[in-house]
Amino acid sequence: MSSLQTSNSEYDSVFQYSYYLHQDSSFLYTQSSLPPVLALTSQPLRPDYVPTTHHCISTIKGNDSYISSLVIGGRLLYTGSSNKEIRMWKRDGLRSEVDHENLSDSLIITGKGAVKSLVVSGDRIFSAHQDHKIRVWRVDENEGQQQKLTHLATLPTFGDRALKILIPKNHVQVRRHKKSTWIHHVDAVSALALSRDSLLLYSVSWDRTLKIWRTTDFKCLESVANAHDDAINALALSSNGDVYTGSTDKKIKFWRKSPEGENHSLVTTLKKHKSGINALALSTNESLLFSGGSDGSIMCWEKSDEDKMVAVGILRGHAKSILCLSAVSDLLCSGSADETIRIWRGIGKYYFCLAVLEGHRGPVKCLTSETDHRSSSDTSASYLIYSGGLDSDIKVWQILIPLC
Repeated sequence: MSSLQTSNSEYDSVFQYSYYLHQDSSFLYTQSSLPPVLALTSQPLRPDYVPTTHHCISTIKGNDSYISSLVIGGRLLYTGSSNKEIRMWKRDGLRSEVDHENLSDSLIITGKGAVKSLVVSGDRIFSAHQDHKIRVWRVDENEGQQQKLTHLATLPTFGDRALKILIPKNHVQVRRHKKSTWIHHVDAVSALALSRDSLLLYSVSWDRTLKIWRTTDFKCLESVANAHDDAINALALSSNGDVYTGSTDKKIKFWRKSPEGENHSLVTTLKKHKSGINALALSTNESLLFSGGSDGSIMCWEKSDEDKMVAVGILRGHAKSILCLSAVSDLLCSGSADETIRIWRGIGKYYFCLAVLEGHRGPVKCLTSETDHRSSSDTSASYLIYSGGLDSDIKVWQILIPLC
């Protein structure tokens, strides 16, 4: 029996067991305006299924600034905070509750305002800032095995600005009485993403623009002006270069570059959300796009063909705004202003809540996740979730899922 031909009894078995595990009704809903869930697993959950186990294995107590971004890079965890700091943490030292005072390899004070987003490519770190800038860093390791960050560039670069500033057509209206060159972001840079080959950097901003940068010389190649009607908060990039942007205007936009190499153009606009969009994430196999809204809902989208996205359901369970999303394997992790993290697991295109992680004393602002190969075994899969919150804490969670 194919997944699209799942019988009603199998549906009832999955539904009832999910309800038994999670009586807070935190599983995949459909609305009357959405099609029914397209697929279930052809085998219902076994009656002897053992629920997941989870626990917080480490907490780094922060100072007065909140954690605004984090990313994994090799053996390090990089964090950005609201007071302009970028820190590097040895991940091996974050696996237990120990004194973390000496685990931070380096501290960099940058720009003005929060570090909004971080992405890593090899020995380079790209950081997005509240002060409208993007900064590029090189990770250097000295003889004592200590890491340090060396500043390489601030985007847009002086050379790029000099080439554009003297030509009138390069100036665009950014405020009623203000103009700027099109390569400048003129508000907080909210999110970054790197292409699969790391040759292109994508940035979005509260100034409503999407920009594309070349990472070899840091030149701005393209700017999509007025990409949204309000601030852009989220960005997701597929391995084939498709771009998704989410905005306070309640819309997700799907962009694609033409085969001829022209600028990006709008493929479609997704309008099912009833509140502003704060987070986007693609499933590991990129078959689904997840979008988190200010109303606490997570919308699930599927490509129906090359040019269309269809809403296939909604994940509900959070009491407040979704602030961040992260996908690993068949799991989706969501962080919320309700101070919790929810772990959702996919069976086909059906997702249900495996666990609710509680411990943060403020909204969960950022998440990243990975498979924990060290602790995985023939009987269980292990995952590590890193979270940062407005309580200034960084937490590391371990999720163990039995292999049935």
